[in-house]
Amino acid sequence: MVGVFRRTLSFPNKPPHNNKPHLSHHIRSISLPCRSHPLISHIKDEVNNLTTITTTPSSSNLSQCLNHLKDVHDTLHHILQLPQTQESLRRHPLFFEKLLEDFLRFVEVYGMFQTSILSFKEELSAVQVGIRKRDSTKVVLYVKAKKKMVKEMKKLVSCIRNVVTQHEIMFRVPMFGDAELVGIIEDVINVTVSVSVVVFNRIMVLFASKKLTWTQIVKITRTKKGMKTDEEIVEELQDQDDGVESFIENMKKIEIEEMRSVLKRVKDLEECICGIEIVSHKVLRAFINSRVALLNTLSQ
Repeated sequence: MVGVFRRTLSFPNKPPHNNKPHLSHHIRSISLPCRSHPLISHIKDEVNNLTTITTTPSSSNLSQCLNHLKDVHDTLHHILQLPQTQESLRRHPLFFEKLLEDFLRFVEVYGMFQTSILSFKEELSAVQVGIRKRDSTKVVLYVKAKKKMVKEMKKLVSCIRNVVTQHEIMFRVPMFGDAELVGIIEDVINVTVSVSVVVFNRIMVLFASKKLTWTQIVKITRTKKGMKTDEEIVEELQDQDDGVESFIENMKKIEIEEMRSVLKRVKDLEECICGIEIVSHKVLRAFINSRVALLNTLSQ
């Protein structure tokens, strides 16, 4: 016997009276913000920290400044190796060409800086022998080397500041879809120039060998109207004395304790210069690595 089944009908729910089209999930996701690469956020923090270090009196250590500058350029080197970065740079040949020129300038300036530091280190070693042996010849050579170093630092400041002038022109070029990348590179270039100027000017102060406070250093580099010129800084620093010049006049009469005091000053300066030389070499290598990364982008 066949059972009897009751027929049932089902109707869909009545759609609401709404003329708006239904949005799919992938359309809604367009409103979500795009996340930057983690390296971008990281280098922003590094640049901010470096800027703080160079402007805070308690953080005026030159080796520390240079070491942080190296870290910034190491991060930039990784950013330059990203495929999206390389694609962006290739879309803007004028920007790319200027960037190559700027890194070449950084390499040249820090190459000259390394040469000056190494040469002065030799004079520091020689003058310590001269002081112990009461040899005025070596002391005179040291004094000349110190004045030469001041002039060389002045020249490096002038060279590095020229990079800022170039970038003021370069960043007038519109970079529509790559604004964040351009901003990061601009910040790195600017902080590199500012840190380098601080280091080179401070070395001129160090060669005075007086235990100057940060306030005194600021007074040397500033006037009532603003920053002093390089010529004014050099003239004021050359008026300073670390005791070595006066040592020449009293070479035969100087007491043992006074000799030890002069040697300690020279030794302290030597240790400072050695630390700067080691870190500045790392900075130079970081510049070279970044420029190589740029050249590789050009060849691909």
